[in-house]
Amino acid sequence: MDANRRNQFALLIGRLMVGGMYLYSGITNLIELGGKAGYAASKGLPDAQLWVTLASLLLVVAGVSLISGIQPRLGVGAVALFLIPVSIMMHNFWALAGMERINEMHAFLGNLALLGSAFMILAIPRPWPFSLDNGVDLVDVVLRRLRATNTARHDSQLNSRNS
Repeated sequence: MDANRRNQFALLIGRLMVGGMYLYSGITNLIELGGKAGYAASKGLPDAQLWVTLASLLLVVAGVSLISGIQPRLGVGAVALFLIPVSIMMHNFWALAGMERINEMHAFLGNLALLGSAFMILAIPRPWPFSLDNGVDLVDVVLRRLRATNTARHDSQLNSRNS
């Protein structure tokens, strides 16, 4: 097996491991919603059940995206939308002392590493080997449409001012 093929299999194994962890975590959070929401509420999160549900769905989206290779930028976005607020709100080690501070700092740094690895995924050329993605990036499509709409709106405003 040549080096390129080994790298393709390594990427697939990594996707299954990382995506599987996000998918498992999201599904587990939904199954154990009462307990997870209770913990989030104990940390001061209002409407904890709603937010834990939304956060868990982000994990499911991220997991499916990374495992399948479909729209990985959206998957990375879901990871970021999950990890950033969760890390700040649930693992606020700076506001704690003693062993609780150490435990929360460890969880915070673990989330920081996960976020960094998610951003590295963006550097992998697409479509990925063994992927269900066709190479069309929905994020790019949406951004191009938004730019075109804004350009058309801007041109229209300029034309109406010059009339």
